[in-house]
Amino acid sequence: MKKEVLMTIPSYFREPMNILSFRFGKGEKSCAIVGALRGDEIQQLYVCARLVSFLRDVEKDNGLQPGKTVTVIPTAIGASMNTGTRLWAPENMDLNRRFPGDPSGSTTERIANALLEKVRSYQYGIQLTSFYQPGSFIPHVRMMNTGHQNPDLGLEFGLPYVYVREPRTADQSTLNYNWQLAGTQAYSLYAGKTTEIDENAADQTLRAIIRFLNSRGIIRSEFTPGQYSSIITNHDLTTVSASSAGLFRRVKLAGAHVRKGEQLAFIINPLDGSIREVLKTPVTGMLFFVQDGPFITEHNVVFNILAAKK
Repeated sequence: MKKEVLMTIPSYFREPMNILSFRFGKGEKSCAIVGALRGDEIQQLYVCARLVSFLRDVEKDNGLQPGKTVTVIPTAIGASMNTGTRLWAPENMDLNRRFPGDPSGSTTERIANALLEKVRSYQYGIQLTSFYQPGSFIPHVRMMNTGHQNPDLGLEFGLPYVYVREPRTADQSTLNYNWQLAGTQAYSLYAGKTTEIDENAADQTLRAIIRFLNSRGIIRSEFTPGQYSSIITNHDLTTVSASSAGLFRRVKLAGAHVRKGEQLAFIINPLDGSIREVLKTPVTGMLFFVQDGPFITEHNVVFNILAAKK
């Protein structure tokens, strides 16, 4: 294992912050794994830390295939993780909305540029990321429909779903989108939780990465078989939004199977306790995403439901 400094960011109030990468093996740039790009992505950092430990043992046991290199960057936003803020605090900016970056730009643009330049020449890329709003997902692989994506390779992670999503304008400044345009087969993994450690979801995500690295002939190690995977798109998901604001009390959690008309959650007046709205599922299916914050705002997306096949 070789620890390298990707970038050093000076500070007036503390010692300089180094963005570190951990490189395993020698030879062609086979796979890069990027962790937390937001200051609250604790689960993503945790999975990367476990992956570094695992690859260190694999390398000692000569389990890295000859001529292959794997790089892990656990986080590029350590200062915000220290303060518990999701965005890069000095600029109040989302680092995962600053790609491809600018070497002469603001701090977040320079970080994004340095990160993309580090990983753009790898054959495969894996990003551990989170949604723009708090919530829980069914663990899955996700990629943008850029015309460069290969969802069939995503099946090799062995997670239940491979989600190919149509990019919005804001998505064009994310790592996944720009990584694909640079020629890397890039995949985003949603590892269940974000702000807290979920051991079961972390285990599932770590096993998925190990499974993919074995399948691609990058490492040689023991691994467990994955699940049968289905490729889904935006058209397979039904959104349930709130028309009222208030306290949010869930009845169902991510992964629950629901029937059309079934109650999903209550929105409660935070002052008098009256029920402002009862959210029900418009289709039969499975809860793919569930918002898990204590408050909900008007018109917020609360659930994504993977509709059952007819």
